Amino acid sequence: MHTVSLNYKRIKKKYLNFIKSQEILSEPFRDKVSQLDKYFLPLSINIYKSFMTNKKTKIIGLTGGQGSGKSTISNILKIILKEGFGLHTVIFSIDDFYKTRKERKNLSSRIHPMLLTRGVPGTHDINMMLSFFRKIKSRNFKRLRLPKFNKAIDDRSNKKKWYDLKVKPDVIIFEGWCVGARSEKNITLKKTINSLERAKDQKQIWRKYVNQQLKLNYKKLYSQLNCLIYLKAKNFSLLQKWRLKQERKLWIKSKVKSKIMSRGDVLNFMQTYQRITQNMFRNTPKYASVIFNLNSNHQIKSAVY
Repeated sequence: MHTVSLNYKRIKKKYLNFIKSQEILSEPFRDKVSQLDKYFLPLSINIYKSFMTNKKTKIIGLTGGQGSGKSTISNILKIILKEGFGLHTVIFSIDDFYKTRKERKNLSSRIHPMLLTRGVPGTHDINMMLSFFRKIKSRNFKRLRLPKFNKAIDDRSNKKKWYDLKVKPDVIIFEGWCVGARSEKNITLKKTINSLERAKDQKQIWRKYVNQQLKLNYKKLYSQLNCLIYLKAKNFSLLQKWRLKQERKLWIKSKVKSKIMSRGDVLNFMQTYQRITQNMFRNTPKYASVIFNLNSNHQIKSAVY
């Protein structure tokens, strides 16, 4: 494996430094070098080979439930692609393309009150994302300004804080919990799956709207992906546990403790994600390009290509 890249030592050093920066004392990463050699390097080599076939920008979708490690793995891939292969790699989250709070307020009054809560398909600016993908693939690339979402104020950041993309990327890692998700059948929508749906979506208006968005607008968006990597956890309750750990990590790092969600807030918020997440458990392995199966310790235990 190490002979593939002359920069293995540099990759390993940068990778370990990054992992160290992500660790908190009570939760060290396990089998760091083994995970690098068995999973992250082979995947990066595949991405590199794909780019080299025509040297056109590749858009890599990376998906998985909340707390599954999307941000961490995105950054690991970016390190390897840069240090090992010299590829200009940028990471964008679907979260940064949320509609403004004003737009979601309008949506919630027109369609359903639950659409004020960011997260589900229908709460992102699809046209902005499609425009981004179109411009990034253009031969005549021009400097791009891309939105940044501020979760603390639940709104899009001031334009002064937007991402400034000056150079055309070789690889884009497009990550998000519902990236690559597909619609479910209408017959399964009728079955209520949690207390939130039972209390607030008795007429199924919210879930049918979200599903229709997946069926039409998001299907068009995800057709732009060159491949889809799926981080598959064992079950939804494990994702809840990981998401709570993630919030605790934010609490340790944050200077403003009041902006961190409580346990109850996290669990309630995740109920809006539950239906699509569980549908992805069942169906995404059937069409994802790469599946990383995760164990309960947050490690990759196997890969399926």
